[in-house]
Amino acid sequence: MIDNSAQEREHAPPRSWRSALDNLRHDVPASLVVFLVAIPLSLGIALASGAPIVAGLIAAIVGGVVAGALGGAPLQVSGPAAGLTVIVAETINEFGWAATCAITVLAGALQILLGLSRIARAALALSPAIVHGMLAGIGVTIVLSQLPIVFGGTAQSSPVDNLLGLPALVLDPHGAATLIGLVTLGIMLAWGKLPAAVRKVPGPLAAILIATVLALVAGLNVSRVDVPDNVLDLGFVPEFPDAGWFDFGVAVVTIGLVTSVATLLSAVAVDKMHTGPRANLNRELVGQGAANMVSGTFGGLPVAGVIVRSSTNVQSGARTRVSAILHGLWILLFVAVLAGPLRNIPLAALAALLVHVGAKLVNPAQIRELRRHGDLPVYLITLLGVVTIDLLTGVLIGIAASALIMLRRLLWSGIHVERDGDKWRVVVEGALSSLSIPRLTSVLGTIPRGATVTLELVVDYLDHAAFETLSEWQHSHEEAGGQVIVDEIGHPWFERGKAGEPTVHKAKAQRIAPRWFAPWSEWQRAQQADPVEVPQQRQARGSSMRRGMREFERRTSQLVRPILGKLADRQNPETLFITCGDARIVPNLITSSGPGDLFTVRNIGNLVPDHATCADGSDASIGAAVEYAVGVLKVREIVVCGHSSCGAMKALLNGAPEGAPALKSWLKHAEPSLARSETHAPIRVGDSLPASEADQLALHNVLQQLDRLREYPVIAAAEARGEVDLVGMYFEVGAAKVHLYNAEAGAFVSATDEVVPERGTAEGNPMVTR
Repeated sequence: MIDNSAQEREHAPPRSWRSALDNLRHDVPASLVVFLVAIPLSLGIALASGAPIVAGLIAAIVGGVVAGALGGAPLQVSGPAAGLTVIVAETINEFGWAATCAITVLAGALQILLGLSRIARAALALSPAIVHGMLAGIGVTIVLSQLPIVFGGTAQSSPVDNLLGLPALVLDPHGAATLIGLVTLGIMLAWGKLPAAVRKVPGPLAAILIATVLALVAGLNVSRVDVPDNVLDLGFVPEFPDAGWFDFGVAVVTIGLVTSVATLLSAVAVDKMHTGPRANLNRELVGQGAANMVSGTFGGLPVAGVIVRSSTNVQSGARTRVSAILHGLWILLFVAVLAGPLRNIPLAALAALLVHVGAKLVNPAQIRELRRHGDLPVYLITLLGVVTIDLLTGVLIGIAASALIMLRRLLWSGIHVERDGDKWRVVVEGALSSLSIPRLTSVLGTIPRGATVTLELVVDYLDHAAFETLSEWQHSHEEAGGQVIVDEIGHPWFERGKAGEPTVHKAKAQRIAPRWFAPWSEWQRAQQADPVEVPQQRQARGSSMRRGMREFERRTSQLVRPILGKLADRQNPETLFITCGDARIVPNLITSSGPGDLFTVRNIGNLVPDHATCADGSDASIGAAVEYAVGVLKVREIVVCGHSSCGAMKALLNGAPEGAPALKSWLKHAEPSLARSETHAPIRVGDSLPASEADQLALHNVLQQLDRLREYPVIAAAEARGEVDLVGMYFEVGAAKVHLYNAEAGAFVSATDEVVPERGTAEGNPMVTR
């Protein structure tokens, strides 16, 4: 047999060429789909902007070729954007078309400077509520400006005027134009519900084609697209104005910033649609700036990244920037060859297409999302500002509204008073500033003089005025025979409030664990460090356990109630957790678990009596728990957890204390562990051996209890079926570290090195003991 593989490899194209050809097989079809979507949209946007129709096609060509080649978002497709329609229309009305082209060129230069300064991501700091509100305002404006054309009328300069004049047009439609507009709109609305095979043709293209054919076949007398005979006869269009340079500069900045923000937001959205290379936002701005300079030079509309075309590009399977570039070349070819047929497109059809595009800019899903975040007022204010005034003013009003709402949230404080018998509790949450003092003094004024008051502070910030108000009230109330207990959670702003010394810098505050995490008694000792506290006040606090119960009722109960409500009539724990009764071992803490996760059994020394002892009833408690957990609850894991400095292990080595016959009897269950430690090699914890003999014994004890558990028939059967795993755990109290036994290493290793197996399979999991 002759081996031709070497010869084939010799004549095969390089790997990079094969990859390029493979990408091209995806990019070419995708570019054709985007081209078909871009043609009607570009024409419609030019119409709505009041620019020459060909300006939309020029922008689409330049956006595809220049921005596609130079930009930093490979799969983003650029061109004339519906979101810029209102700005461009206002600019044309104020400066004329030639000056608008000059503004586009300078806006492109500004974009290049922004990209080179590497501040592209700063544009993303703009609140989504403002951006979506701006787009929605533009959408509403587009709809109001194009609906009169759909009904055969003429659009007014103001969206409000268009809205007021709309009822008369609806009641008196202009036959042919209205028919074409409604047919186009109906096709756009119904297209998404048609079979997938039909929807392979882009909806905008199908709607324009059907409307155009209908107008031609029926011989309808409607206004049509005005395309010049010399479409490709491009000259140097931009002209600078003779006066009004300030307004001219404002227009440059406005178009430059809006196109930049729109492009960056689109690029970020496109990144979420694919798994290819991420966008370089600074490079994308440079590419967009170059495209705008070229587009403005040759009489095109401003260019920006367009999410409609970009999403179509990704969904059509594009892999590289070649797709965007090709789509621009297809448009150029189309204009050169088929400029004549463009003159048959009815203006009412393009207007209806823009009505549909504008309506989609008002996105109900985004409105619901903003409502959940509490930013709906900013969205609505921006939208109304854009529609009723103008785009720039509307955005500035939206920014101001966003800043005010943010300031309110930062300075918000919730203040209320609760009464419990003859005791009072004043709760303050949020940021307590001078703006909250009227409410604070009003609430404090309702408390009777001489009463016992708990001042509960859960504040992020406490300013000077609020601090002095609280301090003066505390002195006044206690001088009148009352008692004020400061209950502060988080940063201790008012820790030394009575002494008039605020704890402003967190570095100067005593570092203690949060109350919901630390042992309550430890937190209580930290709170009782104030030497001013009197014995009567300490007595009023009650025991740490009782205070903990009250804290649970006040703070934790409402948080865990939904979970416990679901567990009220059933439990389905995953783990049987056998550990020592030592007060320092908190199973749910060291396993980060909660209600319903662990079926916990605790005893002195985390011991498991042999099955015979349990079976004859002499010591059946542990056996009953094991059988119930495995046989009834069907736990998938059994953990035996020992720990350092275990009193039971010390008693096993040194003898039980005098007068403790029950303890001495119980420790007999641990004698096999003692024998094991004498006959087996020492066990490491990590890379070292425990210094203490008792700690070494605790390690052997864990393994001995696991072996004893396997003597229970219910466990042996479940383990044989692969339904339960047995795990050895060791907790270093002083270091607060959890270790799991690794059978392959013959040592307890850090829990961070654990190999998590598939449930029900112990194979390949070295943490499962054998």
